[in-house]
Amino acid sequence: MLGLLPWVPALPLLGAVLLAAGHKLWPERIAGLIGAGSIGASALCALLASQAFLASGEPDHVVRLWTWFDVGGLAPGVAFHLDGLTVTMLGVITGVGFLIHVFAAGYMHGEPSYCRFFAYMNLFVAAMLVLVLADNLVLLYLGWEGVGLCSYLLIGFWYRDTANGNAARKAFIVTRVGDTLMAIGLLLLFRELGTLDIQTINDRAPFAWADGGPLVTAICLLLLGGAAGKSAQVPLHTWLPDAMAGPTPVSALIHAATMVTAGVYLIARLHPLFLASPLAMHVVAIVGLVTLLVAGFSALGQNDIKRILAYSTISQIGYMVLALGVGAFTAAIGHLMTHAFFKALLFLAAGAVIHHVKDRQDIFAMGGLKDEMPITFATFAVGAAALAALPVVTAGFWSKDAILLSAFYHQPWLWAGGLLGAFVTSLYIGRCVFIAFFGAPRSDDHTPHAEHLGVGMKAVLIGLAILSVVGALIPQPLSEVLPAAEPHHGWGAIGLMALSGVIAMAGVGLAWLWFRPGATAPAVLQPGRVMAFLHDGLGFDWLYTRLFLRPYLWLARLWKDDWVDRLFEGLAATARAGHLLASASQTGNLRWYLGATAGGLLLVLLVVLA
Repeated sequence: MLGLLPWVPALPLLGAVLLAAGHKLWPERIAGLIGAGSIGASALCALLASQAFLASGEPDHVVRLWTWFDVGGLAPGVAFHLDGLTVTMLGVITGVGFLIHVFAAGYMHGEPSYCRFFAYMNLFVAAMLVLVLADNLVLLYLGWEGVGLCSYLLIGFWYRDTANGNAARKAFIVTRVGDTLMAIGLLLLFRELGTLDIQTINDRAPFAWADGGPLVTAICLLLLGGAAGKSAQVPLHTWLPDAMAGPTPVSALIHAATMVTAGVYLIARLHPLFLASPLAMHVVAIVGLVTLLVAGFSALGQNDIKRILAYSTISQIGYMVLALGVGAFTAAIGHLMTHAFFKALLFLAAGAVIHHVKDRQDIFAMGGLKDEMPITFATFAVGAAALAALPVVTAGFWSKDAILLSAFYHQPWLWAGGLLGAFVTSLYIGRCVFIAFFGAPRSDDHTPHAEHLGVGMKAVLIGLAILSVVGALIPQPLSEVLPAAEPHHGWGAIGLMALSGVIAMAGVGLAWLWFRPGATAPAVLQPGRVMAFLHDGLGFDWLYTRLFLRPYLWLARLWKDDWVDRLFEGLAATARAGHLLASASQTGNLRWYLGATAGGLLLVLLVVLA
């Protein structure tokens, strides 16, 4: 069964090729079957291969297909590496990805570019699978850039709208900043260790940098830059809220199962390298803490239901990065898995809501949806409870609490910041639920109608809701791959867990007190300068516009007529003149052609004989 491993990324790639090649041939039903079926088949192969691997008792397994290239001592192969971390990531990507594809098959019904949509989605999943299966950092980087390309294609899927194209370009450019930093880090790694094989790096790094040092710190910070770009961490987080321009299933796929988890996976995969630099680990923790707070407060100021969830994704990834920074690698991957369940659920349910209210996304234009959409409301509420980490009954509580406990025993001030973020999380998601689903309809053109969801769409929402409750019980075979987490038992740990549960419930309770129908929120949470500041994401876009965009445009205008342009214009003019001279000889006169040929031969003979 381990021989099925190459088919895990190959099947989605094959689906993408079939859909792209036959986009004018396949009817919608067949396209949906190819799109969702290829991911389902990939999930089945991943399951069978993972079961065979776990039954074998091996610490890892590598399937080598061929050598990609061999240049200057660098000979990366197209090889797939399977271990406990890979097993967990394959389950998340293919399992949640399959559910999103099934939902999308019904959600995108009637879309003129239905085949193109699923071709992009399949390619996205294939690239992410290559990323997590890669045996070396060159192949990983191929998957890394692949998900960046697919995010551009999917965010700008409705490209005829200028705003969507702008959002896609913003995502592509901002993540390229991180990718460039990561590429420099990879070059330094190869220079110092002579390899980009992941396992070799993990084996050599603790000995090569036993005493730490500025070089390993620089490499780790460069890799952190790449992780920050893909996983939308401060300061490279600004692309993700605008990524909501894509169809809602795209948002679910990017935010739950694929792209934004890539940075978390990268740091976890290279954890021996990061552990060699305590300073880099400290920076990782600070980046995670700052991100979860910035994004949490930003979500509190949003009115667009998808942007609320987008900022919540940034915040929850911040928790994972915080866990990585304090050395709680298993807790980070645990929250990555549970987050995939409840965030996919929230986005897909939000998509059902948006369809129901005629494509409006403002929560203040909704209201009264609790009774109109009972299944959507119930599942969205479950996802919201998991996001808020309501104690005991949600998977999000157990995975987030593991992070908070580790942060407390590492640095109490990191725990305090994480606890504040947990309170803000429960407050903003409670605000979203109580405004959007409770009370009376708020829009003038609202016409109550029945909840229209296909059987498959309902099954996906219910299945994800169940996983959002029990997902923390799913075993993760990480003990052979990641450092074991320090056990935290006793009354102290129980007290910290109880406190985080109380904080979560307090946030939801205040949200009900302030945002329920007929209630009045405190002045600071009403429209005004504070909420406008939060709505603008604490001014990061405003700052970047003035620091980077405007100076760049000013320089572009200043140098638009510089001598370099004259040089290239001169080359183009010379080429055009030569073309005109050459074309003047093409008269269409046969006698001219024969005479020119004879004259040319005579000239050649004279040159040769002379």
